Amino acid sequence: MMWPSFINRNLNVSNFLNLIQIKMERNQKPRVRRLTRLRDYDYSRPGGYFITLCTTNRSCLFGVVDNDTVILNQYGEIIRISWLALPEHYHNAELDVFVVMPNHIHGIIFLTDVGAGLKPAPTVPAFHCHPLPEIVRGFKTFSSRKINELRNVSGTALWQRNYYEHVIRRDESLEKIREYIQTNPLRWALDKENPVNRR
Repeated sequence: MMWPSFINRNLNVSNFLNLIQIKMERNQKPRVRRLTRLRDYDYSRPGGYFITLCTTNRSCLFGVVDNDTVILNQYGEIIRISWLALPEHYHNAELDVFVVMPNHIHGIIFLTDVGAGLKPAPTVPAFHCHPLPEIVRGFKTFSSRKINELRNVSGTALWQRNYYEHVIRRDESLEKIREYIQTNPLRWALDKENPVNRR
């Protein structure tokens, strides 16, 4: 009998199978989720945040782009309304520009100091300052629940698990991001999120 070079000829069958199993496990790389958040950054800090959320499998559920204009369907309208309602649920969130695309959304959220402004801040905060991940999770939950009710698919994942976020640190960066969001429908034909471009 020919033995593979890495096996001792005195090895019994049980040990041989164990060795093969170990060798196979070493060749299989565990799937590691990429860390998308900044390490040690406090995402409840006041400031601007650019976020992008994509649908599961990048399915085009929210409408179409026709002549460089997004035409939202009923699901896209739910996304738009859910986004605009965020400040009603999260008092430290202020919305800037956003766009709902057929399979993703881009937007800017500013987190503010609740109670700051012309009046002195109360010693006991009137509202809890919600961190960005909590606001995004709430948006995903609100919108998913409403859309899944219409689709009769309760509990189905509408959004990808992660989302892209960028901390906006400079005014120049803010202006470039605003322009990117506002002109996103113009680039849909070339967008990597467009299913036509993923083949």
